[in-house]
Amino acid sequence: MSPEDYARLLVEVEAVQLRTNPEDWFTWTSGERAPIYCDNRRLISYPKARARIAEGLADAIRIRFPECEVIAGAATAGIPHAAWVAERLERPMVYVRASSKDHGLKRKVEGRPLRGERVVLVEDLISFGGTACTAVEALGAEGGKVIGVQGIFSYGFPAAARRLEEAGVSWQTLTNYDALLACLDLDEATRRVLLEWRAR
Repeated sequence: MSPEDYARLLVEVEAVQLRTNPEDWFTWTSGERAPIYCDNRRLISYPKARARIAEGLADAIRIRFPECEVIAGAATAGIPHAAWVAERLERPMVYVRASSKDHGLKRKVEGRPLRGERVVLVEDLISFGGTACTAVEALGAEGGKVIGVQGIFSYGFPAAARRLEEAGVSWQTLTNYDALLACLDLDEATRRVLLEWRAR
């Protein structure tokens, strides 16, 4: 499948929402105000779509990161995708919490202990790269060696590429913002809003 094919899949399950009026823009967790929201959590409700995504993620990891020994998922939306990928690749899986538990073992990385294995982190999407970099740091602190980040969708912000490069981690996604815009039937005014927002 091409990046455009994966983008169409996200559109089909209504994971992509648009709001062109700035007063109605979405507010992301980061505080970013945006005319677009890509909610890949919706994929978990569609068996055929999630299977195609899982197969795409697994194939991409086989090709780009063949030395992968452990699959990790970033909380919370990356966890189910990581589980489906780990099953396909027959690899152990761990997941990274947004913050350490304040009870029990107080772990941030759940699953069996890491002992220097090469890990690929699965993300549902990459915006500015902060979540991925935090997860990479946590996995390293727990004994893993993160060799890559494999995501479903990227907005293509330079800040994300810069952060991941500084963290020394290779990354890729199945689809991206440009592929999404290419497959959406947009009027010129809406297309301009979306392009100007991403370029600012």
